[in-house]
Amino acid sequence: MGTVIPYFDYRPGDRSIEEEIEAAIRRVRSSGRLVLGHEVEAFEREFAAWVGSAHGVGVASGTDALTLALRALEIGPGDEVITVANAGVPTVAAICAAGATPRFVDVDGDGLLLDASLLKDAVNSRTRCLLPVHLYGRPVAMEPLLELAARRGLAVVEDCAQAHGARLAGRHVGTFGDVGCFSFYPTKNLGAYGDGGMCVSADAGLAERLRRLRFYGFGNDDRHARIEGTNSRLDEMQAAILRVKLGRLDAFLDERRAIADRYRTGLAGAALHLPSEPPQTRHAFHLFVVQSERRRALRAALEAAEIGSAIHYPEPVHRMEAYARLGYRDGDLPVSERASERVLSLPIYPGLARSAVDEVIATLSAVA
Repeated sequence: MGTVIPYFDYRPGDRSIEEEIEAAIRRVRSSGRLVLGHEVEAFEREFAAWVGSAHGVGVASGTDALTLALRALEIGPGDEVITVANAGVPTVAAICAAGATPRFVDVDGDGLLLDASLLKDAVNSRTRCLLPVHLYGRPVAMEPLLELAARRGLAVVEDCAQAHGARLAGRHVGTFGDVGCFSFYPTKNLGAYGDGGMCVSADAGLAERLRRLRFYGFGNDDRHARIEGTNSRLDEMQAAILRVKLGRLDAFLDERRAIADRYRTGLAGAALHLPSEPPQTRHAFHLFVVQSERRRALRAALEAAEIGSAIHYPEPVHRMEAYARLGYRDGDLPVSERASERVLSLPIYPGLARSAVDEVIATLSAVA
């Protein structure tokens, strides 16, 4: 039996910045300001600059970022938002929380990303927004989406929850559409010690509306709410921690890419579909997801070797009981449905030892 290898562990990567994180926590504790203070303002500027956007608005979670982005664009009841069903519940839950209706298109069989060739038939008179998900850290090809959106007068909101560091032709995801939405959940490429999220936008008016929406509709100096908002604030403690981690994010992303390269080289001869990187695409490798008809056997072998794994995601949303009201049936999204039976996520995170990666490769190669 080999060394226990967890599927995810933030601690190895954070050991090199422990003292900086402790100092950031002490700084917040002594500041007398715990919500919407200097740390949040600084992190908003720094993260927006890192992705190449003019404005950042910190919120309570990645799901809230999506919901508030839709609300800021005045998308709600009676409107439809086109997205995918294979990226888990949060994207769909956010659309519903905004009062809009999710409409699904299928994904391609390689990257499992929104298939732009299906959009033309999916758009109707109620469609207000396209919401692509940069799943697993691989960017969606944005050009055909943006062309259709411009032609049909649609908004574009990017779900970048798994894509910190992902780029297309050198440009960071989240900067193509009207709003880019990020999550700082602890497992993400840039993870907090709790929940957190951010919207980025080039539009100053949208950014101001987002700031009001996150704080009950109030601006900084208002005595009354100008719009109907909610409570969705990134707190000072998380922002301070994220500022420290942002300073190391490029190095952490390099580690992820090195692990992914080692997997791809070591598993090249196995009967697995491995993640690819199309030209001019930089994959952020939030997850390293293989596809196999023998997933059950692969997971059993990994478990026997005390190696963690995960499935992202075991059931597409259109098949879930909670969303039966949307009217989809088995067979409506065949690629998404087949993928849910084949995908398997392997350990990938900063600080994961090369020997651990090699053990994963050896274990899978013996059974794939």
